[in-house]
Amino acid sequence: MKKILMVLATLFALNGCVNNGGVATSAPVSFVEDSVLTAKVKTALLQQKGLEGLAIHVNSYKGVVQLSGFVDTDVNKELAGQIARSVDGVAEVVNNLIVKR
Repeated sequence: MKKILMVLATLFALNGCVNNGGVATSAPVSFVEDSVLTAKVKTALLQQKGLEGLAIHVNSYKGVVQLSGFVDTDVNKELAGQIARSVDGVAEVVNNLIVKR
């Protein structure tokens, strides 16, 4: 009986995440998509020579990526924004990086 209840609970939970078209619409799915996008942007930034050692924080929400933290130059700030924009799935970049003077 316990197994049946667990299976039913799982089915109900999964059913709530899909609409008639089979498109995921729940917050957990959006969270996963945002997390994947954040990871892609972080990876791209870490692979860029000159940015790999900087503490650039990346947050994503529905395709909008926010960069925050501190960089050494205006060039690094612009470069980080360009790299974030180049990642597939990024709709917009909010570049809140601060240049240390």
